[in-house]
Amino acid sequence: MAVLQMQRISVCALKKDRKKILELLQQKGVVEIERMPEEDDSFRRTDTASQKAVFEKNASAADNALEILQIYVPEKKSMLASLEGKTPVDFEGYGSVVQRQDAIMGSAHQIVNLSKRIAENKANILKRENQKESLEPWKSLDVPMNFAGTRTTAALIGTLSTPMTQEQVYAGLAQAAPELEAVDVHVVSVDRDQSYICVLCPKKDGAALEEALRSIGFARPAQTGSMIPRERQERLEQKIAALNEENKKLEAEIADHAIERRDLELVSDYYRTRAAKYEVLGGLLQSKKTFVLTGFVPRQAAEALKKDLDEHFTLSVEVTDPKDGEEPPVLLQNSTFSSSFEGVVGSFGLPKLGEIDPTTIMSFFYFFLFGLMLSDAAYGFIIFLACFIVLKKFPNMAIGMRKSIRMFMYCGISTLFWGIMFSSYFGDIVDVVATNYFGVTLAEGQSVIPPLWFVPLQDPMRMLMYSMLFGLIHLFTGLALKGYMLIKDGKVMDAFWDVGLWFIFLIGLILLLLPSEIFAGISGIAFPASLAVPGKYMALVGLVGILLMSARDNKNWGLRIALGAYDIYNTTSWLSDVLSYSRLLALGLATGVIASVINQMGSMFGTGVVGTILFIVVFLVGHTMNLAINLLGAYVHTNRLQFVEFFGKFYEGGGREFQPFTTNTKYVDIKEEMKL
Repeated sequence: MAVLQMQRISVCALKKDRKKILELLQQKGVVEIERMPEEDDSFRRTDTASQKAVFEKNASAADNALEILQIYVPEKKSMLASLEGKTPVDFEGYGSVVQRQDAIMGSAHQIVNLSKRIAENKANILKRENQKESLEPWKSLDVPMNFAGTRTTAALIGTLSTPMTQEQVYAGLAQAAPELEAVDVHVVSVDRDQSYICVLCPKKDGAALEEALRSIGFARPAQTGSMIPRERQERLEQKIAALNEENKKLEAEIADHAIERRDLELVSDYYRTRAAKYEVLGGLLQSKKTFVLTGFVPRQAAEALKKDLDEHFTLSVEVTDPKDGEEPPVLLQNSTFSSSFEGVVGSFGLPKLGEIDPTTIMSFFYFFLFGLMLSDAAYGFIIFLACFIVLKKFPNMAIGMRKSIRMFMYCGISTLFWGIMFSSYFGDIVDVVATNYFGVTLAEGQSVIPPLWFVPLQDPMRMLMYSMLFGLIHLFTGLALKGYMLIKDGKVMDAFWDVGLWFIFLIGLILLLLPSEIFAGISGIAFPASLAVPGKYMALVGLVGILLMSARDNKNWGLRIALGAYDIYNTTSWLSDVLSYSRLLALGLATGVIASVINQMGSMFGTGVVGTILFIVVFLVGHTMNLAINLLGAYVHTNRLQFVEFFGKFYEGGGREFQPFTTNTKYVDIKEEMKL
């Protein structure tokens, strides 16, 4: 349970060594580099935007090439590919791409260009297919689309806006221009929206005919040409076939580059790393011959880093503690078990300056409460086994994902434990199978595998009492941690006024409650009435103390008493917090009840062959859904108990995560880790 102590590091070195120093820091990955303060006459920043843009452009080109390869030569990946993590590469092998970067980028640009040509061809294919489709209604026309007539005749080729027969066209022309007599109408085709026609007339009547046709919705076609439509379609088909054949060749050329996939990944990460270095470089203050770098480094890594820098470069390195009031970044260090639960703390907020790391204490409560909510041994074993196999099968998994899966593995162990304590194995599947298939007779409340403690379904009030007890322990631990933090800061009396008095008051109220008839009726446990005597005095002392000392910094006694009374009113929040732990009972019962219902539904079909098959189907489907739903419920509500009830008593969070300057890669994992 530790927030690693950070130290401020300041480096002043020769300007000629700045790139190599940054590469060393990036390789070590233990320094969070700050952007330097404002420039002055001696030290100024260097504009590295152009160099950074070049590296980012190259990384983007390599990524684009990889995406194209994935389209045309997809790399087969399993359903669990996201768990595989990045391919491990040592730092030397990672850096070797520098020697071949030009050739690799040449391949990347070639892949991109091939893809562009394919896209252009596809666009041309689509264009020609549209042209071909637009010629389909004119297919029976035996003259070119741009045919205007002969020496003595005029020809008008176009469409009418409504479907019309030849007779209807003649009738429309007769009405629009009765003076036109020598007209020959040919309806090429008709669809539901329009008519496609070719009309001939003497050349002298051409203008009048067009005007008459337009009065009944005539329009010339958008696509014309000197070829007969049928021949034009055949020509378009040939061009489409040629473009498709060319695309096949281009796709084959792209496929030939598939063997370069790993090189492209390496070079992409190489340029991405270089871009990050130049971004940092642009934030440093530099003079003509020197540069200055400042940042934060974990205390455990500071000495080794200083030694490495001194051995390789001529420079000045100063490592100091942060200044008063300065809030350094936060890096947690916990045991393997507790570190698995760091994601829960991180999702709420990392410790701010002066706060303790609650991960270790929280992790044990999380482990305890999660299993109590799910509380089925079979479900717990499935969760544990699945997570254990995943952890072993995918050793290169991302650290954050590994911690989360390891957390669920531990929660599976807790669920297994509580399932054995409550004799829950897929609900009551053992009893159902024993009675239906083996003729075992069980008395009411009896089980083939007796519980090591008790069965919550048979004694829910007992489970409710224990849920409240576990909740009180959880809440009191949070309150005690608040007192510990105050004492650690030297505020001993504040710890007594703000924490000690509340312990006295709350314990007094509990002692008053225990001998009461209400509690005895709910729990079935009779406590001696003598407990009420010390409880009364403790509650009174705590009440008066909180009333007078809760707002002790306020000099106005009237306002001080009022604020103290309001603080006592917050006792109701303690009651609601304790009642929140009834969810331990609710979720545990939900898991068991739903599992039992599934088992009963499966056993309704009898014990024959068909009935057994149906029983297995219902069992598999039902328990899979029950596990999924209640696993999610246990995760959500365990988080809530930590965030609202537990952290609410002592923890605020709000710390800034430590973000070291390191090789943040996309495809490979550089095996040069932080050594603490």
